[in-house]
Amino acid sequence: MADETNLEAAAPVESTGGEPQREGRGRGRGRGGNDRGGERGGRGRRDDRRGRGNNEEEGGEELIEKLVHINRVSKTVKGGKRFGFAALVVVGDGKGRVGFGHGKAREVPEAITKATASAKKKMVRVPLKEGRTLHHDGKGRFGAGKVNVRSAPAGTGIIAGGPMRAVFESLGVADVVTKSVGTSNPYNMIRATFDALTDQTSPKSVAQRRGKKVADLLGRGGATAVEAEAEAAAIVE
Repeated sequence: MADETNLEAAAPVESTGGEPQREGRGRGRGRGGNDRGGERGGRGRRDDRRGRGNNEEEGGEELIEKLVHINRVSKTVKGGKRFGFAALVVVGDGKGRVGFGHGKAREVPEAITKATASAKKKMVRVPLKEGRTLHHDGKGRFGAGKVNVRSAPAGTGIIAGGPMRAVFESLGVADVVTKSVGTSNPYNMIRATFDALTDQTSPKSVAQRRGKKVADLLGRGGATAVEAEAEAAAIVE
């Protein structure tokens, strides 16, 4: 009799005590897992929306980024050497706008990011002839660097080297002849190139400044009135 009562007393303890604990644990895990999963899912959706917004704002215009030069510098301290990096980047839209910037940081990617952001803020517009070359020849100078740029006929290509090529490729120029004299420093070469590009003027801007028609300016080079009007109509900027 004692054994039967012990078995009967033990049975409800196992059935009533064990099953609610399992159900409680299962419910707790399920609720907790669902709540955490929902929060993570919500955060992911928010991050996706933020990323899409930034891409739409920055992706309004497709920019061409060219890494021109990376310089590594070191500082000797008590524990050894600390290295830093300086990046020079050229950014353009390929349609007549270009800019350059430089940035410094402890890591290369961060330096490139800073340089790219600086280049986007300092973009300038350069008038292009037929969207492929410069309107006229020009000279630029910065420090010991001297640069000569010349317009070229179709099919010439970009005859430039190093930093200057990056500038014209980002600008959208397809035909140009250049020459750099005096220095091989990429910073001075790019600044001299921008000095030459900022002096570029189009017949349309000159005509507006002088209060004349574009055909009147183009007709002074010996071209007939019909040819001058045709060239004036072909000039976009």
